[in-house]
Amino acid sequence: MIKNKVVIVGTGFVGMSYAYALLNQGTVEELSLIDINKDKAEGEAMDLNHGLAFAPRKMTIKSGDYTECENAGLVVITAGVNQKPGETRIDLLNRNATIMRTVVKSIMESGFKGILLVASNPVDILTYVAWKASGLPSSRVFGSGTSLDTARLRYEISRYIGIDSRNVHAYILGEHGDSEFVCWSKAYVGAKPIEDVIGSMNEIDFSDLDDIYKNVRDAAQEIIKRKKATYYGVGMALVRITAAIFNNENRIMPVSVYNDDVYDCADQLYIGLPAVINKDGIHHVVHMKLSDDEKKKLKHSSSILLDFLNDMDL
Repeated sequence: MIKNKVVIVGTGFVGMSYAYALLNQGTVEELSLIDINKDKAEGEAMDLNHGLAFAPRKMTIKSGDYTECENAGLVVITAGVNQKPGETRIDLLNRNATIMRTVVKSIMESGFKGILLVASNPVDILTYVAWKASGLPSSRVFGSGTSLDTARLRYEISRYIGIDSRNVHAYILGEHGDSEFVCWSKAYVGAKPIEDVIGSMNEIDFSDLDDIYKNVRDAAQEIIKRKKATYYGVGMALVRITAAIFNNENRIMPVSVYNDDVYDCADQLYIGLPAVINKDGIHHVVHMKLSDDEKKKLKHSSSILLDFLNDMDL
């Protein structure tokens, strides 16, 4: 029987930021931690358990092995390795792809029947690898994609116009990387198109839009420069996705999904697109009417991902 249970594979900064946010928000009934360093996973579980007295709900938190995946509703993969000095990006991709295949093989051998969510970077490429290795339908394998980038975008817009970011509805689409882009043609504040907002406010003008995009695109680099890594934001994004799954919300979020002729760009790859998320995973990809410029940017972004996939040892 599949439970209201999450298994996190990888107890690094991202995995544990996600776990801590799950505990604080009381998102699930059961949480299991898996790591190649079993002592680390055990210690993290102990530490989280000591906060249960202050949590909003009762939870079971423990460390374990891949047998924990058998009855889990969701397995979230955050495991991966960093680039070595002198190592090319393709070399790094191949190393992380090997890790991903090994992890997914172990997950599937447990008898896992839930949903796979990938947060390891580069997320679009590694989500594709996870899907291929799992044998699961693409609706049950997806990545965090541009969900964090979109949150950064909404924050930047809200900072300019002084409106709560939860009332900003705008998306970053494409690769979770340098070729991502803002879908300005479908950006709204409340029910008001961003163009109308710009026309009626002194706080922002059209020249600011490029600055907003650059701040979003370069956010991770700027954070890494200051504190070596980013993890709180993506941890919160993963919790939002988790809640959409377990609460069967039919919530629209921009995540890394399989493009099967939904958008006019490279097919048979994973890329950041708006999708409806519920208890079954990806219910469907939302097709938005993009501007001609946005169509070109999406094609460019997908071609970059396709080039990487073609260069890898898959």
